[in-house]
Amino acid sequence: MAKKYFGTDGIRGTVNQGHINGERFFKFGLAAGTYFINQKKSKQTAIIAKDTRLSGYTLEPALVSGLASAGMHVFTLGPLPANGLAMLTKKMKANMGIMITASHNPYYDNGLKLFAPDGLKLSDKIEKKIEKIIDSQTSIYLSNPNTLGRVKRLEDANENYIKILKRNFKKSFNLKGIKIVLDCANGAGYKAGPKLFSSLGAKVISIGVKPNGLNINDKCGSTYHENISRSVKKHKANIGIALDGDADRIILCDEEGKIIDGDQIIAMLAKRWKAKKLLKGGVVGTLMSNYGLENFLKSKNIKFIRANVGDRYVKEKMKTYKYNLGGEQSGHIILGKFATTGDGLLVALEILYSLRKGKKASEVFNVFESIPQILENVTVKNKNIISHSKTKQAIKKAEKLIKNQGRLLVRKSGTEPKIRIMGESKNKKLLRKCIKLIKQSIK
Repeated sequence: MAKKYFGTDGIRGTVNQGHINGERFFKFGLAAGTYFINQKKSKQTAIIAKDTRLSGYTLEPALVSGLASAGMHVFTLGPLPANGLAMLTKKMKANMGIMITASHNPYYDNGLKLFAPDGLKLSDKIEKKIEKIIDSQTSIYLSNPNTLGRVKRLEDANENYIKILKRNFKKSFNLKGIKIVLDCANGAGYKAGPKLFSSLGAKVISIGVKPNGLNINDKCGSTYHENISRSVKKHKANIGIALDGDADRIILCDEEGKIIDGDQIIAMLAKRWKAKKLLKGGVVGTLMSNYGLENFLKSKNIKFIRANVGDRYVKEKMKTYKYNLGGEQSGHIILGKFATTGDGLLVALEILYSLRKGKKASEVFNVFESIPQILENVTVKNKNIISHSKTKQAIKKAEKLIKNQGRLLVRKSGTEPKIRIMGESKNKKLLRKCIKLIKQSIK
């Protein structure tokens, strides 16, 4: 049975439409709190972090009220990267962690990501159980007045997160002599990012660090990498780093301003980790991972497995096969050696560690030749249009045209009202023709 509220990465949508409103967030909190309380753990604690969206001020109190009404004690952390929340959920031995965010989406969207006590995102199975409670009668789950949860604000979450990150590296590790352009997307990493790199001695040129509630991901961050490319060349920086709204994605550019996507980062890390005997098993990518990455890993005798799109599915495959490296082209990269979910700042540290000896980013990241790839996002009112006969026929025709010369992938976005059409082929003319054919069937 398909999930009603949860998508590929939590719950997400437009604020004050559908499920993204105070009334529904109260029910989300009550349902999630009830589920974990029913696990009969002695400690009943939830911790909540958020990104910088204006809507967080309305949704967070509703969520907190729902959790406290279920009998959960709640700690609120304020703006914090998503993996910072995951790490602190584990460190504080909380029953659950909840991130209020719509990740890379525009400011008018918001949503939730839920983390289990081990810092992992909740499984589909648990999400379905929570959904069942959401749709039940509210009153039966409300706590007695004497068992209501208490709520407390913690002000040092970013500092604690930074400490955890730095503990993964040698005490002698520093970034003196390295100039970094850092774009925090006016999002959750705007405090932790500049503070982290500056504390290690880097010269940091920060952009996207003045959130106003409405400018998150607005012509900045990992989905708008022109900023880092332009700024790196202007300031003659060694590297550019761009995060997304909740800082779980990372896109880079080298000293020449050339953009480095998640696939190239994964290839570099896999190559480096294998040489240092740190790589376990192989690498997990997704259906969207460039075929050039797959070919490169094969040439290095590194196993490669594709998962469904979404870093939670990457992590599930990593866990199943006991791999410690995986990620997406979009910049969701999971370093299983250190973390349970994607973390742009953690990945940046691991990358910068390899540049500390004066190596140029252009040398380190020119790892493999990508197969030309085109991605088209078509906004739709109903994502089920992908199953209509007209669209299915167009996909079939396009696949026949590109057979043996490339590949096509058409899928529903798990986070936005869009159909994503991705194609790869060295024959760009044919590729554009195939994508146009599918696109016309959707509109």
